Amino acid sequence: MSIFNIITLFGGLAMFLYGMRMMGDGLKESSSGALKGLMERVTGTPVKAFLLGLTMTAVIQSSTATIVITSGLVGAGIISLHQSLGIIIGANVGTTVTGQIIRLLDLNASGTAFLQFFKPSTLAPLALIIGIVIIMSGKPKNSDKLGRIVIGFGILFSGLLNMTDAVSALTQTGIIESLFSRLGESPVLGYLIGAGVAFVLQSSSATIGILQAFSTSGQLTFNAIYAVLVGIYLGDCVTTAIVCNIGAKSDSKRVGVVNILFNLSKTVIILLAITVAHRVGWLDGLWNRVVFSGDIANTNTVFNLLCALLMLPMVGVYEKLSHKLVKDTPAKALPDDRTEKLQVLDRLNPVFLATPGLALNACYDVQLEMFRLARGNINRAFDLVNRYDAALMRQIRDDEESLDAMADRVSNYLMQVSAHLTSEHQVEIMNHYYSAISEFERLGDHAMNIAEDAEQLNGEGAAFSEYALRELSVVRDLIKAVLSYTGKTFEKCDASAARHIEPLEEVVDDMVNALRQNHLERLRERKCSVLAGTVFLNMLSDIERISDICSNVGVFTIARIKPEMKHEIHDYVSRLHAGKDEAFNREYHAAHDHYFELLRAEEQGE
Repeated sequence: MSIFNIITLFGGLAMFLYGMRMMGDGLKESSSGALKGLMERVTGTPVKAFLLGLTMTAVIQSSTATIVITSGLVGAGIISLHQSLGIIIGANVGTTVTGQIIRLLDLNASGTAFLQFFKPSTLAPLALIIGIVIIMSGKPKNSDKLGRIVIGFGILFSGLLNMTDAVSALTQTGIIESLFSRLGESPVLGYLIGAGVAFVLQSSSATIGILQAFSTSGQLTFNAIYAVLVGIYLGDCVTTAIVCNIGAKSDSKRVGVVNILFNLSKTVIILLAITVAHRVGWLDGLWNRVVFSGDIANTNTVFNLLCALLMLPMVGVYEKLSHKLVKDTPAKALPDDRTEKLQVLDRLNPVFLATPGLALNACYDVQLEMFRLARGNINRAFDLVNRYDAALMRQIRDDEESLDAMADRVSNYLMQVSAHLTSEHQVEIMNHYYSAISEFERLGDHAMNIAEDAEQLNGEGAAFSEYALRELSVVRDLIKAVLSYTGKTFEKCDASAARHIEPLEEVVDDMVNALRQNHLERLRERKCSVLAGTVFLNMLSDIERISDICSNVGVFTIARIKPEMKHEIHDYVSRLHAGKDEAFNREYHAAHDHYFELLRAEEQGE
């Protein structure tokens, strides 16, 4: 043995850990949205939640990620603590799938060409080749994510092969035999080593994978590894609990606590069962038997599956214990109903930052609420113009404060998310969301301006003429249509809905110009007071700005759907306004005729 064997061992370990991280990150990115939807729908019973946790962890190759995501969803109020308990237990079983994949180290493919493809020495370079071809070809659509997953798989097995080569050299020195014979004599030492390594590596799958690599030496026995396996369970869940506590609400912290309680119960059950079984002689044929990669994978799966089935009916007990160990934090007092409105901000959980897909999805949820508040305030502001109501004015102010608070929080959260983005597609989404935040906040500002204009009229004892109110009713209907298409555009990232905004925005501009001329004529004829005239013109400016903002949202959405257009977006809008698009022209003329006919009918008192 030489220093070079040690370098090879740790270099292989580094490749193995990096490959696992790369593969897991790619899987999380590509599946986070779908998994969130599943977790919202398929957690009705502990059994369903257990199966979901098992499947989810098997897919993303990380029980820590599954439980941290679950903790974030609990904190956001998307699922309850009770619904999360089955997921936690299922995640502990799902993580054993990684070991079952690594057991390919045991595959004997001599004389069989087909099986030769499944040996790590073939799978590793094959996965690397396929991964780089996918990335360079740019096909399919999410080629970068898919390519990273496949390359991560190849790097993982390349690291395993390097570790097993180094282990072969170490075997000849007697170091491995000496080390694991001591572990067989001292289960407590094995338990502590397993817990310590899993805590440092922050992954039970990686730690068990290392153990599987050492098993190729042929010098590991069952009595030396069972305590290490049990220790790994505790070390990994402590790391998870720490992550779940970062900036979390009480129920989020309880998710981490339940995971610790479950794994502590699991270690006690396994250690007691093994001790009793050994003393009564049930394990005599297994105790000193040499174990290999497949044996370790099977032992790990059996330990976790049996404990899960035994303790799944006890989820209610774990829930009660978690409530005793983690007390509720008092909610901050907020005026009126703002507490309920701002609950959506709980979705901006720091635990999602490691899974950018979920973090961006949380930002989307908050922005939908921002648009809802802004659109509601616009409608209420128009109501104030027709009939002033002090209570309605207070609601508008409260919602505007909530909207501003949401804008600040989601902007800061997006800044944190930006450091974790790994693909150009996610950067495009983030840029789209940054734009939407400012646009939705401005919608709220213009709603507030209209409401304050109505408040000023009421305070001065002034009022709009009947003519002005009729005109505003028509432009209000037009703005409602624009806002409706804007909501569909952002909510569904719908290019079709976005294309309906621009023709209507042009009609708004035409109508605002027409109403300005009408109002100036009323002022000349003294059919309207000077104060009311000034306020009316201010309102028209805010209405025009609202439609401009909606146009921006539509344009930004089209640019997100078709990134190649982002540098040509101004030319695109200019071509539309210049009448060079037949579909735009048809819709513009139809809308113009419709709303101006309504305006003429109102002016004539029909």
